[in-house]
Amino acid sequence: MVDMLKPAVQLLAGIPSVVYGFFGLVVIVPLLGGRGSMLAASIVLAIMILPTIITVSESSLNAVDRSYYEGALALGATHERSVFSIILPAAKSGVTAAVILGVGRAIGEAMAVIMVAGNQPRMPQGIMKGLRTLTTNIVMEMGYSADLHREALIATAVVLFVFILIINFLFSLTKRGNKS
Repeated sequence: MVDMLKPAVQLLAGIPSVVYGFFGLVVIVPLLGGRGSMLAASIVLAIMILPTIITVSESSLNAVDRSYYEGALALGATHERSVFSIILPAAKSGVTAAVILGVGRAIGEAMAVIMVAGNQPRMPQGIMKGLRTLTTNIVMEMGYSADLHREALIATAVVLFVFILIINFLFSLTKRGNKS
């Protein structure tokens, strides 16, 4: 089964975000009532970041020394207990790093979100209502902005940059914890 799923996950990792957005527009948005919404954007982003999380998590799990698993089995633990009590805790920082990396990718995403989020520049009134994210706002308005409007968009980019810096800092802290 792994031999079949691994190439599929790698294929999903190489798909451009606009294709994910089109998939969300054609499949997910109609299932959710035919209007762009926060829920549709969340589902599309979850599908987009899943290959990143799976790939990095798999690498982290494979990096755990096999003797941990064999030692747990030798002590009488079942396969499930060995995996959940020994292997996963040993790979916890790598799995956490995978999630942080995936979230960082989701925060910077614009194209798929533009297509499925409803593109409404207002505070969302609920999960089924449209919204506009920071990246979407920059992409949509930078071409015609001037003066104060352009400065506001640059400030938005700085806020987004700080978010990404924080996520990268958390990622490096997690990776540093993985080495010790």
